[in-house]
Amino acid sequence: MYLKKVLYFPVQNAQMKGYSMSSILTNTSAMVALQTMRGINKNLAQTQGEISTGKSISSARDNAAVWSISKVMESDVGGLKAIGDTLALGKSTVAVARVAAETTVELMQQMQSLIVAAQEENVDREKIQSEVAALQDQIEQVLDAAQFNGLNLVNGTQTDPLEILSSLNRDANGVEAKTIDIAAADLDLLDGLGDALGWDVSTAAGAVTALEEFEAMLQVAIGAAATFGSVEKRIDIQAEFTKNLSDALTTGIGSLVDADLEAASARLQALQVQQQLATQSLSIANQQPQNILALFR
Repeated sequence: MYLKKVLYFPVQNAQMKGYSMSSILTNTSAMVALQTMRGINKNLAQTQGEISTGKSISSARDNAAVWSISKVMESDVGGLKAIGDTLALGKSTVAVARVAAETTVELMQQMQSLIVAAQEENVDREKIQSEVAALQDQIEQVLDAAQFNGLNLVNGTQTDPLEILSSLNRDANGVEAKTIDIAAADLDLLDGLGDALGWDVSTAAGAVTALEEFEAMLQVAIGAAATFGSVEKRIDIQAEFTKNLSDALTTGIGSLVDADLEAASARLQALQVQQQLATQSLSIANQQPQNILALFR
């Protein structure tokens, strides 16, 4: 009876102290070590992916909300690049029209000086008339040549306003396109039949009529040149804003999805050490069932 109590007490005491038993069927230590290794390998694979792609969020699986926001912003950046190209094309078209209008103003001022000179009695009006006609022909050549990509804003062939895509405004209802509208000008000094508008300074009466009519045409040309210059400046401002906005959005996208490579490098080294330790831990845990054989020898 006394011997039975002696043999029973250590087992009971061991259970009370929380000792675990060994088993060749269930290796709890190996299971824990394996779970730890799986977690380390998962984190290691994620870190290696960040380093190889340069992104901490490269797919919707990584973070659906942030990935969705970044894709919308990337779409906006692509739209802004297209707008930049459109603004560049529009600026070139307007610049050609402005130069043509300014040149026309200069030539018309020369014509006006000749018409004023024709108001005098003691002048050779026939010679003045030939010079006026030559300047008018030169103006027509300037106006007809003032086209960019087939579009002419100064010779009267373009009747509808030119619409240049300037921005894309996004709100809760979607995306709305905004444009800069440019009204074309008709600086042509020919009538509908292709003839001169009738300025004949070879006579005194014709010189007076030409002076009265020519001033209005000159003001039209000056107004057109000023309008084209103002629009060209607006396009420059919008183009600069578009570029800066695109850069800001690109920076914002980077802050959302780009990986911190310095931190990723440090994390990679730490995980590699943890992986080695986890491998050793799993190896030790797998050797424990072998130690049970010693109990049966």
